[in-house]
Amino acid sequence: MNRFMRMLVMFDLPVGTKKERREATRFRKYLLSEGYVMMQFSVYYRICSGYDMVRKYERKLENHLPKKGSVRMVCLTEKQFSNMRLLVGDEIVNEKKVNASSLSIF
Repeated sequence: MNRFMRMLVMFDLPVGTKKERREATRFRKYLLSEGYVMMQFSVYYRICSGYDMVRKYERKLENHLPKKGSVRMVCLTEKQFSNMRLLVGDEIVNEKKVNASSLSIF
């Protein structure tokens, strides 16, 4: 059975110098190029179809980590992700477009 998962990548990177800003920008651009969606500042997620795909993207992520800062990753089932509550603010456009009912296996 193929089970959809969401990989959440959360980070806090230094941006005090020009070099640090470049490295932080490079990391964000890498995430976007790999299909991650910005959920909010410094929180990105990617949909994966099972643990094997999660492990694949985790290894790729480890090869593109910035030298400084804090980067965390957590994996949630689609059910856990859909139970997340928005306490203040509005959903982003991508959250409205992609939810558990719109996912399909290719």
